[in-house]
Amino acid sequence: MSRAVNHVAISVTDIKLAMSWYRDVMGMTVLVEPTAISVQEPSDAHLAMLVKEVFGPRLGKFMICHMSAANGAGIELFQFIEPEAIRREDNFEYWKTGFFHLAVTEPDVEGLASRIASTGGKRRTKVLELAPGKRICFCEDPFGNVIEIYSHSYEQFWSDAGSPGGSKKP
Repeated sequence: MSRAVNHVAISVTDIKLAMSWYRDVMGMTVLVEPTAISVQEPSDAHLAMLVKEVFGPRLGKFMICHMSAANGAGIELFQFIEPEAIRREDNFEYWKTGFFHLAVTEPDVEGLASRIASTGGKRRTKVLELAPGKRICFCEDPFGNVIEIYSHSYEQFWSDAGSPGGSKKP
């Protein structure tokens, strides 16, 4: 059985700016405004224990904001305060394992790419057409996180009938 993607967590250096940017530019819905979590001064001992279990002993304080996309997938924004979040110099080390971009669906790929670039982000590529009518563009949010824009849903984009490779299963 196929599982649904629940959420993606994104590290940023300014959570309030990031929340506004993801809401206003990317069209995400804010579910929970930025909230501070401190392991040293926990208001909830159970939560502090869980945070230590996940992040280890070095983490002291962070902020988190919960957002959702149109299809219900979540976006968690994190701003680490102790230790402080640092923007990566090389944010596209695609040859190293791990997650390296977030992809969104937007029929107006050019329009969203231009809006990203004009609001503190940047374009990494021009709009590329992988198959007739199927376009993508790589950009970055204002914090250096890579965002890919797809003109169609993932299933529509890569279905056998119209895959960019043009091949159908036998």
